[in-house]
Amino acid sequence: MEKSKKKNCTVRFEPSGLKTEVPIGTILLEAAHKAGIYLSSICGGDGYCGKCKVIVEHSSQVQSKPTALLTPDEVRENVVLACQSKVLSDVTVTVPKSHTLETTQILMDASAHRFSQLAGDIRAGVFEFDPLVKKIYLEITPPSVQDHIADHERLYLAIREKIDTPIMQTGFRVLQKLPGLLMKSGYKATVTIGRRGQTTEVIEVEAGDRSKRNFAVAVDLGTTTVVAHLLDLTNATTVDTEATYNSQINFGEDYIRRIIYAEENDAFDEMQNRIVHDVNNLIVTLAERKRIDLQEITTVICAGNTAMVHFLLNLDSTRIRREPYVATAGFVPPIRAAEAGIQINKRGLLYCLPSVAVYVGSDIVAGVLSSRLFTQKGVCLFVDIGTNGEVVLGNRDWLVCASSSAGPAFEGSGVRHGMRAGAGAIEQLNILEDGSIEFKTIGGDAPVGICGSGLLDTLAELFVSGTIDRTGRFTIDPATDNRLSEGDDGLQFQLVPAVEDNHEIVMTQADINNLVRSKAGVFAAIKVLMESTQTKAENLEAVYLAGGFGNFLNVRQAVTIGMLPDVPIEKIHFVGNTSIAGAKAVLLSQKALETAEEIAGSMTYFDLMSHPGYMEEFIRASFLPHTDLSLFPSVIQRQKNHV
Repeated sequence: MEKSKKKNCTVRFEPSGLKTEVPIGTILLEAAHKAGIYLSSICGGDGYCGKCKVIVEHSSQVQSKPTALLTPDEVRENVVLACQSKVLSDVTVTVPKSHTLETTQILMDASAHRFSQLAGDIRAGVFEFDPLVKKIYLEITPPSVQDHIADHERLYLAIREKIDTPIMQTGFRVLQKLPGLLMKSGYKATVTIGRRGQTTEVIEVEAGDRSKRNFAVAVDLGTTTVVAHLLDLTNATTVDTEATYNSQINFGEDYIRRIIYAEENDAFDEMQNRIVHDVNNLIVTLAERKRIDLQEITTVICAGNTAMVHFLLNLDSTRIRREPYVATAGFVPPIRAAEAGIQINKRGLLYCLPSVAVYVGSDIVAGVLSSRLFTQKGVCLFVDIGTNGEVVLGNRDWLVCASSSAGPAFEGSGVRHGMRAGAGAIEQLNILEDGSIEFKTIGGDAPVGICGSGLLDTLAELFVSGTIDRTGRFTIDPATDNRLSEGDDGLQFQLVPAVEDNHEIVMTQADINNLVRSKAGVFAAIKVLMESTQTKAENLEAVYLAGGFGNFLNVRQAVTIGMLPDVPIEKIHFVGNTSIAGAKAVLLSQKALETAEEIAGSMTYFDLMSHPGYMEEFIRASFLPHTDLSLFPSVIQRQKNHV
């Protein structure tokens, strides 16, 4: 008897109208992935972040696990967690506006573009202009009866008249086409050469003078945002920039969740396809906008955390999250871009900047390079607060680094109304002396949530105003201040009341606890490095803040909550997207690449998970601003003044 086939159901998503067919029992979040719908799922589908809320037409159409993350009102309104709901029949699902990556492309583009502009300073002139891949026009002496040198050797002689390169190699296909091309062009040709380790490769030979058409793309492989800059390698100019959200977000908001998802679902190929697709879309967009042929783009260079580079190349990333925390490769040799699926010149090269360890990637090496920290005489601190909080301390003589899980809370993870930096996100907040609250949203839109810089402001303002104490506990009485009330998750403080279609925005006790832990993680990492090197805050010559979050936070507020050391404000410098800045510097100079490799090879990595003093420092930093108030004299003064 023939077995009956498992019945499929149609899942339709509104307001997009997209739909897909899935077998009965499919998790709704998986159906969304299949349909190409973005649903925020910070926990990667484990059911504890509560971000993937959607509305189903009838509750009987899905089978949902019980959860405390839904209010009674939400249950009555058929709100479910997509990651905890199985499809039982055809169903129509309404995706709330809060999932802005899917419902509002304009919002995504605005937010991504906002980050793409944080290019940083590539310090033109610091490194000699000597691109990794260059085009050289050659007028080669043709062979004659008296000159029998072979075409290939003749080409090498002509190249060495222009540049000093003892070791050279040529691909077989280039060699096959060489005689006909040289004869047809009258031995006037343009050679594209690129560095691969100590070897110079003849990548391509073209007839005539094509030396003025040589472009490259620098890419910041961010966990949240992918940024690309198009460069003209003939004059070291940035032609255009573009950015997009990393489409791997569907599988988890941090890379550890994505690795877990890929392991459990045999989806490493899908992870690579997603990030390669993002990079290709950016490259094609830039090329079309500037009317550049993809064959004229000869190089791509990428910087990012270690996991993202592994995803891009489909290297084994499973040990990144397991002891002893080992990467497949920290120094990845240049490869043909086409081998990774990247659409540029068919023989073009892909470079990845070197990393230090599994949790200190090439984006941090690029940051040390572009900030010039490695040249400073005095001790400097570099902090990049993103999905993780990476910290580098040192100068021209030594460099130490560490990574602390800090960014997720300041990117919305575990915060009731937390969200990414997008339209309608509160990015600045101030509690006035009379207790009233002022705020500013990105784009000036009605508030829909709070992004990282706004969360930091809120925590600091609640503390300075006396609304919470040093432990982060509320000090006010609900009987005298109706903004404090008992919610589903305990006490909550209303920041913005509900207005028309916009819900109220609150900060819960759980939110505060999560934010305090996150800031404690960053400061504890800084403190471990400073204690280990006997560095005091007053001895810091400069503090460099990098990354999207770092460039929009209020430095004074960051010191107030105890995330950054209490140093004079003039010592703290915003250095932009140093990942892309460092990648661009390397594209334009072989010396910069050598320097980046030296930085990565010489930096000492502190594994905080096994460091004996980290947990003690973390506990001490889990107060506002710290258990040792002598470390934060300016905060004590600010509280006294109630500024």
